[in-house]
Amino acid sequence: MPQSAAQPAIQARLNNSQLGAVLKVALGVDKADYLFRMIDVQGRLLAEPMDEAGQVSRLVLAQALNMVLFDGLLTAVPDGKAYCEDKLAAGEAIIFDHGAIRTVDGPMTGELPRGYQAVARILIPLGFEVAGIYPLPRLKMTGRAFCHRDAPQLVAQFFVSELHVEQFSPAFGRAVANTIGGSVDPLSPGAKALLDQLSESGTISFADATKLLPVLVKCFGVHHGPVSEADYETLLAESPEMAWISTEGNAFNHATDRVRSIEDVASEQRAKGRPMKESIEISSTGLVRQTAFKAARVMRQMRNADGGLVTRDVPGSFYEFISRDYLCDDRTGEKKLDLRFDSSNAQGIFKMTAGNKAA
Repeated sequence: MPQSAAQPAIQARLNNSQLGAVLKVALGVDKADYLFRMIDVQGRLLAEPMDEAGQVSRLVLAQALNMVLFDGLLTAVPDGKAYCEDKLAAGEAIIFDHGAIRTVDGPMTGELPRGYQAVARILIPLGFEVAGIYPLPRLKMTGRAFCHRDAPQLVAQFFVSELHVEQFSPAFGRAVANTIGGSVDPLSPGAKALLDQLSESGTISFADATKLLPVLVKCFGVHHGPVSEADYETLLAESPEMAWISTEGNAFNHATDRVRSIEDVASEQRAKGRPMKESIEISSTGLVRQTAFKAARVMRQMRNADGGLVTRDVPGSFYEFISRDYLCDDRTGEKKLDLRFDSSNAQGIFKMTAGNKAA
């Protein structure tokens, strides 16, 4: 459908839904409209009518969080934003499949819970649950897929990985402790109370939802001070993934568009001169295929040997593409989209942020 023909319907969904109302408060009218036009938002996510005196469900708040984080990823990844702008201009919507977060499993995470629990404490009250655990042995990490229990095929999943510090050298562990040992927790007591309320009843008031959402967004960022250059090099030598965490924290490592033909998308993006991954990762079942843009380069501050701040060029986040086929339920014969992940695929995709030494 051409964008001009779709616009009135999109405006109606934005103006008449509780999801649209929450996003307008969080982001402003123009940005909320932009995201409603860019991301495919299905009817069930719009079923709650706009009512600022009413309640907001965990489903709506989960979708709002996803859309705000997606927007943040586009700001961080210019190639991803350019791709999405191309689709928007063509009247095609992004099917937001999943976002990825990296965490640290170790005893030196400061005020933050260790490992995936730092994110799970937010996702579970919003209605997400662990749908799969994926060992990532080459990276000394474990991944968990969090899928929304109320609308698993409509709300983007979270792929939350944790890096197991004890599997690395003592020097690496000291560098991790130096870097994230002073992490602060952005989740306030008031926000924790609202998450508890969501866990118990599944809803909170509109006013509370608009207060909680910005706090949740802050949880997906950097919660420690600048890494030292020496510690960064120690981390990079053993784990490019931990080196990435040292500068980017719990920010979206990548966000993913679900596309029909990943081969066609890859060819089209290469023809436009965008920096694509050289190969396509194919799951062991053959049903899930993934590729990505190479990570954006970003400028980050580090501490030099004298304690002063210096700026270095390091890998940032990236934008990913995924194709999923359908599974047939042997018992019912029903076809369902294969929402699973694949450990080999994930380890291949993670190389997008391996980069090189800080320049």
